[in-house]
Amino acid sequence: MRVTQCKRILHHMKEHGSITSDEAKELYGVARLASRIKDLRSHGIEIKTETVTGKNKFEEPTHYARYWMVEEGDN
Repeated sequence: MRVTQCKRILHHMKEHGSITSDEAKELYGVARLASRIKDLRSHGIEIKTETVTGKNKFEEPTHYARYWMVEEGDN
């Protein structure tokens, strides 16, 4: 487990609710967020994924993942 990156990602999700790969890269230098999410899941942390539709810098449609931790009581 990449402790430092995973800890930063967990902290971000707790403080801000969710994280995207762009946020992880810009704020924490995490280039492979999906891999860190996989690491966290392998350690028993329940994380949900939502596919978000947006636009890239050319105003073309794009899709990306937003991750958040499942808290007690979440469905």
